[in-house]
Amino acid sequence: MAVDATPGDLADLGFRRLQEDLTRLDRIDRYVRGEHDDPYTPQSASDEYKLLAKRSVSNWLPLLVKTPSQAMSVSGYRREGTGAGQPSAEWSAWQDNRMDARQNPVHRAALMYGQSFVSVLRDPADPSRPIIRGISPRKLYASYEDPAADMFPLWVFQIEALPEKEGAEAQGWVYDDTYVYDVMVGGKDGPRVVGSRAHNMGRCPVVRFAPDIDLEGRVRGVVEPMIPIQDRINQTVFDLLVAQTFGSFKVRTISGMAPEFKRDPETGEILYDANGRPQPIPIRFEASRALVAPDADTKFGQLDETPLGGFIEAIEAGVKTLAAVSQTPPHYLLGSVVNLSAEALAAAESALSRAVDEYEHALGESWEATLFLCAHAAGVEPDPTAQVLWADKESRSLSQTVDALGKAVQMLQVPARALWSRIPGTTSTDLEEWRQIAEEDDAGARMAERMASALLPQAQSDPEEEPEVTSA
Repeated sequence: MAVDATPGDLADLGFRRLQEDLTRLDRIDRYVRGEHDDPYTPQSASDEYKLLAKRSVSNWLPLLVKTPSQAMSVSGYRREGTGAGQPSAEWSAWQDNRMDARQNPVHRAALMYGQSFVSVLRDPADPSRPIIRGISPRKLYASYEDPAADMFPLWVFQIEALPEKEGAEAQGWVYDDTYVYDVMVGGKDGPRVVGSRAHNMGRCPVVRFAPDIDLEGRVRGVVEPMIPIQDRINQTVFDLLVAQTFGSFKVRTISGMAPEFKRDPETGEILYDANGRPQPIPIRFEASRALVAPDADTKFGQLDETPLGGFIEAIEAGVKTLAAVSQTPPHYLLGSVVNLSAEALAAAESALSRAVDEYEHALGESWEATLFLCAHAAGVEPDPTAQVLWADKESRSLSQTVDALGKAVQMLQVPARALWSRIPGTTSTDLEEWRQIAEEDDAGARMAERMASALLPQAQSDPEEEPEVTSA
């Protein structure tokens, strides 16, 4: 669809594309929330079987999203023309929009669905103040000329909420490189444009966050490929519960003994139930009771319980497969860490570290585009070479890290201040505070300041006096 199409046409196309993709996205959302498809049960399954099927859901999928998301956090921003301790306009907008916390839902939606979106618009009350908002892919469709390479879309359609009933209207918006159009979609008469306003952002003010995208523009999250493995695990857990409920105990058998029936205490006649069948006297199997039969041909036997070890091993095998395919450390899912050293722990998390590094490269470009829009909205010249800084959250020993950094300073003559940011857990605020403390404790700088203060009054008292020159 060309960009010069009417806003109504774009709204209609975007609304239809959202509806086409909603079944897939809703399935992902449903599985992450623990609403899985039921495992296989016979058609004649009893209520007890159905209850076990509900209890068999073991939802591992949220961990596959949270694990890499918790290892990613933008902690700073570097651009040219900003002095030490002087925050840039883009980073001020980041802090003003509380993005330290609100970046996490953007990351999780991108990992969960394969993509998420962020819009940057001017505050109507203060046009120099950018407003940053994360948007779910279940509510936004974006059109690109080259979906694999373009950072900014040609146009987007966003909806407040999909209508629940056929023919009901819903509020939506169409963004292009100049205007925001207010539209109503879903009605019997088609989309209606009810308002418009210029956003003055110079381009379509929406950025896509896609951690895994191919050359054809197709995106893939971490959840959808894992759903078949999750279903296999649920089926194995269901089989375990069935075996545990119906076959995990020994069963005693009796053969060759006629059953006894309940009788009327007054007449001695056999009592029958509502269906006309005689009511047998139940045989009590208790440890304190002996089993006695009047017939000499009666034989007592025992059926062994069903071993559960194979089911447990099958569940662990399924979880390990889930961990391997999703690049999640197995001990995150199985909880099997026992006295692991820092080196062994780092080796176990190497696959996760590589995945997080790949995600940070992709999402970092998106955050840089977002802050590019913030600079434009704030009225400053954007820096195309600026970079976001990610917090270092790799699992490593702090003492080993500090020892390695100290050796880099002593043996390689790396400036100590250049390595401050490599200490795990440090933030931009920490670095600025350390810089100020270091300047206050700099003895050489204090001496130079005292000498300058002592010479300044003398220079001011006789400014035209020529210095005396003597020869040896």
